[in-house]
Amino acid sequence: MTGKHDSDRLDRGWAEPAPTALLVLADGTVLEGTGFGATGHAVGEVCFNTAMTGYQEILTDPSYAGQIITFTFPHIGNVGTNDEDIETVNLAATPGARGVILHSAITSPSNYRSHRHLDRWLAARGIIGLAGIDTRALTGLIRRNGMPNAVIAHAAEGAFDLDALKAEARSWPGLVGMDLVPMVTSGQRFTWDETPWRWNTGHGRQEASAFNVVAIDYGIKRNILRLLAGTGCKVTVVPATTSAQDIFDLAPDGVFLSNGPGEPAATGAYAVPVIRALIDAGHPTFGICLGHQMLGIAVGGKTMKMHQGHHGANHPVKDLTTGKVEITSMNHGFAVDRASLPDHVEETHVSLFDGSNCGIALKGAPVFSVQYHPEASPGPRDSHYLFDRFIDLMRAHRRM
Repeated sequence: MTGKHDSDRLDRGWAEPAPTALLVLADGTVLEGTGFGATGHAVGEVCFNTAMTGYQEILTDPSYAGQIITFTFPHIGNVGTNDEDIETVNLAATPGARGVILHSAITSPSNYRSHRHLDRWLAARGIIGLAGIDTRALTGLIRRNGMPNAVIAHAAEGAFDLDALKAEARSWPGLVGMDLVPMVTSGQRFTWDETPWRWNTGHGRQEASAFNVVAIDYGIKRNILRLLAGTGCKVTVVPATTSAQDIFDLAPDGVFLSNGPGEPAATGAYAVPVIRALIDAGHPTFGICLGHQMLGIAVGGKTMKMHQGHHGANHPVKDLTTGKVEITSMNHGFAVDRASLPDHVEETHVSLFDGSNCGIALKGAPVFSVQYHPEASPGPRDSHYLFDRFIDLMRAHRRM
């Protein structure tokens, strides 16, 4: 027979801990878990990322502005964080992701490069975290229904105004038609000379340059700039709203169109006319991610919202110009509509997951772009040749 004290102990043993974090979807679905990182609440679009490594780079990628990231890999945080793997250039800008969702609680970091626990790092950056939910089920929901709008909330005492959170999730308009680039672009022009990281030595500094490149910052990642500097480019980074004439005044050998968040057509309202002017002037031009999408619009194509987007470090892409397949890193919820591309545009890369467009080139002009992130190195260097292609175009153009 069980006594009263034994019964009390059993009751305490089976007691469920009160949730300290919620994910509230726009349709009213509520997922409960344990909070970490920053407290408060944030609204955004929920996506899933299939990468097994590189969570710090992902969480600081400005292209994730306006999104809440669900990691499908369960062990996130086990290598801690450091100051070298941050991708945000403008540290005063809004951080990339608005929230992060994990299956398992963060374990203590175990890596010689770790300087800080992920929990404390997220809190310092203002990113809200939720752990302890079935991320496989959430991923399945996104695959079936598309990326939902939602509110992620963390309160240490577990007190939430659920009705208010549901109303906020329902009323958020979503990323369609939203220009998020002003949140992440740099406020002024600057130069860049840091080169790629090397094991045991860290990042280097450029000693000599051969080409003058202007990089338009729609939310540019640090490693893109490092690879440009590492291939001999003197890089000048300019804000997203810089005029074509101001770029011409810098006398570039080539122009780079960066990655960034939000809908390309919304940002394109002011960016596309500048891109068209650069193309018309004959400047070699290379675009990545949002830069690729807006280049697609500039040359006569259209963009579209994707059902679940591409987010991960394991996406196979075929280069139609060589027949080779690359393992790529992707992060996009919009894509260039391949059926809309005019005859003077060549499709150069396609996704082997779903056949969507992943690269274009302008026939008869030194202009090309890719949807994926060649600097992210999942291959690890499958796609670095694209920076060499850019160099070759600038070299050839200089000889003309």
